[in-house]
Amino acid sequence: MVDYSPALMTDMYEYTMLDAALKDGTANRKCVFEVFTRHLPEGRRYGVVAGTGRILDALEHFHLDDEDLKFLSDRHVVSPETIKWLENFHFAGSIKGYREGEMFFPNSPILQVEGTFGECTLLETLILSVLNYDSAVASAASRMVSAAKDRPCMDMGGRRTNEWAAVAAARAAVVGGFKGTANLLAAQLYGLKAIGTAAHCFTLVHDSERDAFESQIEALGKNTTLLVDTYNIEEAVKTAVEVAGPELGGVRIDSGDLAAMAQRVRNQLDALGATNTTITVTNDLDEYALAALQTAPVDSYGVGTMLVTGSGAPTCAMVYKLTEREGADGTMVPVMKKSKDKATVPGRKLAFRSYEYSLAETEHVISGSEEKLAGYVADPAWKNLLVDFVNHGQIDGQWQGHDAIVAAHEYHATALGELPIAAQSLMKGEPVIPTETTVL
Repeated sequence: MVDYSPALMTDMYEYTMLDAALKDGTANRKCVFEVFTRHLPEGRRYGVVAGTGRILDALEHFHLDDEDLKFLSDRHVVSPETIKWLENFHFAGSIKGYREGEMFFPNSPILQVEGTFGECTLLETLILSVLNYDSAVASAASRMVSAAKDRPCMDMGGRRTNEWAAVAAARAAVVGGFKGTANLLAAQLYGLKAIGTAAHCFTLVHDSERDAFESQIEALGKNTTLLVDTYNIEEAVKTAVEVAGPELGGVRIDSGDLAAMAQRVRNQLDALGATNTTITVTNDLDEYALAALQTAPVDSYGVGTMLVTGSGAPTCAMVYKLTEREGADGTMVPVMKKSKDKATVPGRKLAFRSYEYSLAETEHVISGSEEKLAGYVADPAWKNLLVDFVNHGQIDGQWQGHDAIVAAHEYHATALGELPIAAQSLMKGEPVIPTETTVL
């Protein structure tokens, strides 16, 4: 694996701001930063949080070695005094937010980072790059899983994006409801189910399709899935059952009118006695194509390009904004931007979701000073959406690793089921529940 420092996965101005703030004394001011999005991608009803576990993984290694410090010094990015400050840097602040698999809406306080200005500002680019992409993939995956109607979806998008984005996408897809991935590094790093058998080139390299099928079955067993659309699908299915017998595990179709072909192949397999042989379809699927295949006899889907590109929304437009900072007298002061169309809500946040008849009704965001929030009493029936990830530099490991991904996958299914049914509509519309913001 490439050896790199997460502390350099950032924009240069994070370090130049740190340098200036150290010189004028504001670097040590306590601050609260917030990650939120002002709007969902056009027409989307909800978003799905993903990537927090990856941020925590990166945070464990968020420090600079001698080579990194030399790079910053040689490029005159920061002063010698700042280099000295960075030598022993480790994030000592606290982070809380929405757990992975949770739904988010406009102005949801997805992540809150509390610490000194110096340490919090260095995390901005890394946090946004992870949350924006991973949440976009998880949100697309969620829509696809809904459209698939409980038929498993698998990630096959590795060759359609950057090699490292492919690993992140595989993880985020599982958070959003997918069952596995073709990407072996993602499977290794996160303990995900790996899937895959053969491509068209495997058939083409053999002297006949029968030779290719016999070779694959000899290597992988009769339970394997054979790709049947290299030449003629009907002939391929016939040959596949002749070679493997009715115990053949599955066939995959990667071209043509998938619904029509799946129906013909299902009928042919049944007529040949292969009634338990499954059908997988691939070929540039998105949530709309999956919805169109709901009545077709398909058992599972492989999704590539549209998954790893967020199905047309490759980012969630999340931003990282300062909402509270320590004043010159030591008291915490809520702050806000007043820029046209980019105004922010001052103060740290609480977040809850209310329900009616077991369905989510409203997202409640409560903003104010630490003192005012401490005295706020929420409706006991409301669900508290914020969990603690980091407490004064100590990372809570329950949000990392394979078990955390499984928990997020399961939580997502539950949270999606709590939204009004309109959330699963593919028609464009407003967020499925409103967000009400109260400033104390």
